[in-house]
Amino acid sequence: MNPSISHPCHAPERALELGRQTLTIEAAAVAALARRLDDAFARAVDLILNSRGRVIVSGMGKSGHVARKIAATLASTGTPAYFVHPAEASHGDLGMIARDDVLLALSNSGESEELLRIVPLIKRQGARLISMTGAPQSTLARQADIHLDAAVDQEACPHNLAPTASTTAALALGDALAVALLDARGFGPEDFARSHPGGSLGRRLLTHVADVMRPAERVPAVAPATDITTAVVAMSRGGLGLVAIVDDENRPLGIFTDGDLRRAFEKRIDLRQGAIASVMHPAPHTITGGRLAVEAVEMMERLRINALLVTGDDGRLAGALNMHDLFTAKVI
Repeated sequence: MNPSISHPCHAPERALELGRQTLTIEAAAVAALARRLDDAFARAVDLILNSRGRVIVSGMGKSGHVARKIAATLASTGTPAYFVHPAEASHGDLGMIARDDVLLALSNSGESEELLRIVPLIKRQGARLISMTGAPQSTLARQADIHLDAAVDQEACPHNLAPTASTTAALALGDALAVALLDARGFGPEDFARSHPGGSLGRRLLTHVADVMRPAERVPAVAPATDITTAVVAMSRGGLGLVAIVDDENRPLGIFTDGDLRRAFEKRIDLRQGAIASVMHPAPHTITGGRLAVEAVEMMERLRINALLVTGDDGRLAGALNMHDLFTAKVI
């Protein structure tokens, strides 16, 4: 069909109707799956947790695509896993599966010939089998050590043929397994970051304040008795939008920002007289260099400030950072 020619049956209203119908059917399938979840799910989690091997996820066709995603989710959340194509397994890849492994086999019908061909060989090796099918009485379900029921009442396809609701349900059930295993393993944000070092996620979870802050030698700092004009000049030269007011041991006593300067002008305060201590914000908010940079973002947003002084464990000024530094580091 020429894509430039509009189909006579096509209309925006029909597209919206089918779109909403698809989402409704698939949402109902997942909701029904949640209500049906039983002890088999808990036993599957326990079997994987106590396995000394890995989880091998396998499936043909659309189930294979879902299996690949489940394997990737498991691997990224603390459960060593990978995908093996069942047809390739019969031609050598079966050697990738060891006796301590757990095979998670996906097939909506439970009668996938390629999977059924390798099941006896896998079980002979001593590996355990968890099946995920839409047919609890199927051959694959009956041969499994544990069966996870992913049946759906209907596909979202108008002809009830194309795998739609069934693949959504299987994918959701795989996610449920991964999340339950993540929690049981005590897999936290730092563990997640170590398996996602690239991209924005890794930056957000692995970047610390010390990695993005301006070091103390680049932070303008003056004594509380310093006259306001001198302090403002120091702030301007520092290029950070602030000046720290510190004691004799370099511990922060206060902070004065370019925002404070604008507000002082609005209030017609005579900045030619007096010490910086008279206009500074005393007891400034600080953060230590070992904290995550995203914690600095949260703190600054909550307090509605644009910069933070950074202190060491001894309470002395170690540096400073502002929102621009966090943008540059791609933390936000």
